[in-house]
Amino acid sequence: MPNSSLSRQLADGLTIARAVIGLPLILALVQGNGWLAWWLLLLGGLSDAADGWLARRAGGGSVWGARLDPLTDKILILAPLLWLGAAGSLPLWAIWLLLARELLISGWRAGQGSGGPASWGGKAKTILQFAALLLLLWPGGGAAPLQLLGFWLFWPSLALALSSAWGYITEPAADRRS
Repeated sequence: MPNSSLSRQLADGLTIARAVIGLPLILALVQGNGWLAWWLLLLGGLSDAADGWLARRAGGGSVWGARLDPLTDKILILAPLLWLGAAGSLPLWAIWLLLARELLISGWRAGQGSGGPASWGGKAKTILQFAALLLLLWPGGGAAPLQLLGFWLFWPSLALALSSAWGYITEPAADRRS
């Protein structure tokens, strides 16, 4: 594919941009700029989908991108989760459980030659977490019903996080579909 190198470079660039979004996102939350935080999170989630699409279009992403992508997802998701926990919107024990899962899987991935491709459960967990966070952080009028829905979506995302972690550490990599 003639554009595979360019697609890989674009995918890696989007991954780096997503990592950089984490700091302005948390600053926007701390400063009470809910709309900016919401848009940054949405932009980060869309960039995650776009870099995956570009990597698949190239016939596979770079090894570097495969290792960095899940870490940038964690930055983008854990920053607002920690803020929501500090604000009392989510229980800290659940966030710490999720943080422990992410550290465990990051350590597991570090030992994998390929960076440890994402399982379907891991991908579903990430999508559900982004959806829950977008609803929890909705800053506009009439936000309470959306935020409540986000609160209730957080729990299945936590269950998926724990079950996919179990799958990562118990299933051989060849059994996972990425």
